[in-house]
Amino acid sequence: MVTGVYVQEVADLNVEVQRGDCEALVCLTGDLDKLTAPLLKDALVQLFTEGRVQIVIDAAELDFCDSSGLWVLVEHQRRVSAHAGSLGIVGVHGVLRRVLDVTGLKAAFDRVVHAEL
Repeated sequence: MVTGVYVQEVADLNVEVQRGDCEALVCLTGDLDKLTAPLLKDALVQLFTEGRVQIVIDAAELDFCDSSGLWVLVEHQRRVSAHAGSLGIVGVHGVLRRVLDVTGLKAAFDRVVHAEL
């Protein structure tokens, strides 16, 4: 059950959060990089503070992700896992898909679903 929608846009990243009871869907549009990673981190920390530890990141509209953005995702995966939660990433494609595959970090997440080609 979605109880609210929150959208915030900074630089070239749009973060839309749809909250459920203990879960949330975080839709990313644009570039997740050194400048915009703090926006995602803030949104994820807020969800954690609210007790939402079942998180799905929708990366279908994500154009770019560098190591700063990837680190935010890995850090949050560790945070929610320590509290019996999970973090999945769906719609993975492009640079993010390549980085997750090459680095082996795909295995760090509870679920990674590649976008349909």
